[in-house]
Amino acid sequence: MNDYKQVISDPKEFGKVAVLYGGLSAEREVSLKSGAAVLAGLKAKQVDAHGVDVGEDIVEQLKRGGYDRVFLILHGRGGEDGVIQGVLESMGLPYTGSGVQGSALGMDKLRTKQCWLGAGLPTPDFVVIDSEDDLQRVHERVGYPVIIKPVHEGSSIGMSKVDRQQDLKSAWEAAAEYDQEIIAEKWITGAEYTASILGSQALPLIRLETPNVFYDYEAKYLADTTSYFCPCGLPAELERSLQALALKAFRVAGASGWGRVDFMLDEEKNPWLIEINTAPGMTDHSLVPMAAKQAGIEFDELVWRILETSIKQT
Repeated sequence: MNDYKQVISDPKEFGKVAVLYGGLSAEREVSLKSGAAVLAGLKAKQVDAHGVDVGEDIVEQLKRGGYDRVFLILHGRGGEDGVIQGVLESMGLPYTGSGVQGSALGMDKLRTKQCWLGAGLPTPDFVVIDSEDDLQRVHERVGYPVIIKPVHEGSSIGMSKVDRQQDLKSAWEAAAEYDQEIIAEKWITGAEYTASILGSQALPLIRLETPNVFYDYEAKYLADTTSYFCPCGLPAELERSLQALALKAFRVAGASGWGRVDFMLDEEKNPWLIEINTAPGMTDHSLVPMAAKQAGIEFDELVWRILETSIKQT
């Protein structure tokens, strides 16, 4: 992060900051934990920060509070999908992270993949499952193993790996409990990595290993059996090229400010972009703080720099 240029030097310049967390999505509990950590970090830096648990009356909450800007740490629908970003835009409140378009695309796994394909970036083959009739297309086009994903959920909610055709319908039905749009994505055998984005740079890559079938909700937030490797162990030149790919993938989807790009390296070391996250977790299991620490950025400094992304730069 040698090219980092401080935008704000006095915490008073931020004004009164609302840390928006909680919300009404399936990721509420994770967001509450992230928000508590962010709030503590900002206060440690003497920022006038206040936690706001987002409910249906959020507009009134913000009006009553007299806030000057917002640190968004909402996860899932209503928080990462452009909805709250649009509300804040209409209220004239600056906020952290991606704008309406980047947030909406980043929350939509299908359209993110379509953007990447249009830009010539590598992402695993997939089939959209609109009805039971599409299950045969999965069998014919993608094959097995395959991973079933709700298009608009985060934290691996509703996802499952399918190894044989007879299990495909039940996996699709399980995912459909969370979303009307479902994709079946080719399973990539190899190592899983994530690139944290902060401003215009990708932080050191993290390699993930879990004894679970994949890096699911339990592995992300509950288990102590997940291993994180940062430094990731890749040759420096390869790591730099993957960081550049992640930055490009982030920007192609219209994302900005900060976030995360998840990808796989197959057994031939070919990269496959999986998804982006425009409001990643900030809990004790979270990846962005881990990558930042490897880059020499402690947690309190990290949340300060993220808050700086709410400042329009000219």
